[in-house]
Amino acid sequence: MMNAPELVAIDAASASLFMRWPDGAVSELPFALLRSACMCAQCRKRKLDRETPLSSPDVKLVDARPSGYGLQLVFDDGHDRGIFPWIYLERLARDQQTAADHQESRTL
Repeated sequence: MMNAPELVAIDAASASLFMRWPDGAVSELPFALLRSACMCAQCRKRKLDRETPLSSPDVKLVDARPSGYGLQLVFDDGHDRGIFPWIYLERLARDQQTAADHQESRTL
């Protein structure tokens, strides 16, 4: 079975999805990042066609429904087709942390 988080929480104040993994790691993924990272057929087609994503920077996540191997995310723009596998969410969180670490090292 996939490495599912022990806790998933939507934090409207920070506009982020929080996840606590079994190893104790905590991930924070901004709603806008999640919306733009959707891999449903409609969103993948837009990316392949080099069209702009159908999301805005202030998009809100209104629900995160467990769906076996991941989460079905429901956004306030009506988009609810994407199921985000746990492994994909882990990778997004790792990539975002790496980017944040690089940004921090440049400002030191």
